[in-house]
Amino acid sequence: MREIADYGPVRDTMVIRPYGYAIWESIQEYLNLKLKETGHSNMFDLPVKPLSITCLPNGSKVIVISPLLINQVIGLMISLLLLVIAECSNTQYPAINCRKHSALLTDFGAVGDGKTSNTKAFQSAISNLTQYASDGGAQLFVPPGKWLTGSFNLTSHFTLFLQKDALILASQDESEWPPLAVLPSYGRGRDAPAGRFSSLIFGTNLTDVVITGANGTIDGQGSYWWAKFKQDQLNLTRPYLIEIMYSDQIQISNLTLLNSPSWFVHPIYSSNIIIQGLTIIAPIDSPNTDGIDPDSSTNTRIEDCYIVSGDDCIAVKSGWDEYGIKFGKPTEHLIIRRLTCISPDSAMIALGSEMSGGIRDVRAEDITAINTQSAVRIKTAVGRGGYVKDIFVKGAKLQTMKYVFWMTGGYGSHPDPGFDPKALPQITGINYRDFSAQNVTYSARLDGISGDPFTGICISDVNIRLSEEKKKLQWNCTDVSGFTKNVIPQPCDLLQLKTDISQCPYPTDKLPIDNIQFKACSL
Repeated sequence: MREIADYGPVRDTMVIRPYGYAIWESIQEYLNLKLKETGHSNMFDLPVKPLSITCLPNGSKVIVISPLLINQVIGLMISLLLLVIAECSNTQYPAINCRKHSALLTDFGAVGDGKTSNTKAFQSAISNLTQYASDGGAQLFVPPGKWLTGSFNLTSHFTLFLQKDALILASQDESEWPPLAVLPSYGRGRDAPAGRFSSLIFGTNLTDVVITGANGTIDGQGSYWWAKFKQDQLNLTRPYLIEIMYSDQIQISNLTLLNSPSWFVHPIYSSNIIIQGLTIIAPIDSPNTDGIDPDSSTNTRIEDCYIVSGDDCIAVKSGWDEYGIKFGKPTEHLIIRRLTCISPDSAMIALGSEMSGGIRDVRAEDITAINTQSAVRIKTAVGRGGYVKDIFVKGAKLQTMKYVFWMTGGYGSHPDPGFDPKALPQITGINYRDFSAQNVTYSARLDGISGDPFTGICISDVNIRLSEEKKKLQWNCTDVSGFTKNVIPQPCDLLQLKTDISQCPYPTDKLPIDNIQFKACSL
């Protein structure tokens, strides 16, 4: 059990650093009272400021007391601090860029009662702040409250900041969700052939966009949409929670996202993306609630996220059959680290099945899956074309899994009958190492495509402990080739044991997105 406060000399002062939340005004009032007993009207009446307060970047509050007060009130001060909790209200936050101008959502007539629609308030606020894009940018603060809204669009050089206890609630009124055209790399909607509803938070052709907060919450209230999907009542594809298209320099961080109607976070046709510190939660039986779907995007960093999902926690995509082939924009240079996933019916990380524009140079490390169907799954089919290559995964900790390794060459789903059956995907250069798994049913199911095998598979330093319900055939392999080293249980014969390697490769160079450093921005 840690102490309530730390004490230590800093030059000629004493620093008291309490944990938790304290009422600073009460401390100041108490000190002023003690100072009046010595003939001073208040602490600021002294020639030397006896007490100051500083907020550290990590949010803790530091109280600095000079020797003038130490001798007179330090004993009572410590007693008081033992009874209260101190912490900074967040005065700074990390972002790719800071803003010169600020506004509160309530400045535009918003009402945080959870009942009043604030769609116009969000739209009006962002429209007003657009004028500052060329003058240092602007930030919009969403204060504590329940802010019901339909879809709204972001602007460039802009930050949306959700304060602690701010809750954005997605409207269930379809009139507040404008329709959009189908994505050109998909050719049709995922739920219906026609278009799709705009995402709750949407942006296109933007530069320098930040969606962040002090762990504020966005709730998609997806149950309305899930019911319509299950009853086949949708004429348009369900909205996503956050979608950014054709954009550059994107940050989505330090938020809790709940109950998306479909996919949660969907950066598409974009570049230089940082997704960090998200808690994403949906019921494990909710349809298509992927956590994060980087799609035909380049230079992306996903880290420190916790995801509970009814579908893949992270699904890497790049277009669907002939439409993705024609659009021709791959997802590449993606790093995933410190991910925790719970998804009993899907994968921690899925590559595909929509991968027709190609997926290349994906790196994942220090990842954890609990009660999840598979760790990393490759999904593709005849007609997809494209490629999945140069995939590197290391440091996976797995608990209660159906599969550890899963590759599927017959996923099957197509947008329409117009796909080219001669468009075969290229799956090669797949590298997995340093996996530890417990309570596993199947070690691996690796199904390539007849006449189009999956090649260059490397698996090393893997220890799989099986469940009581383990299957007799642990490695089921067809139309694949590669090699293994130090893998338990023994892999299939198509993956040859190779003793002249130390381990499967993992790149040592840094991706450009890892060179992006956050700035400390003021609220």
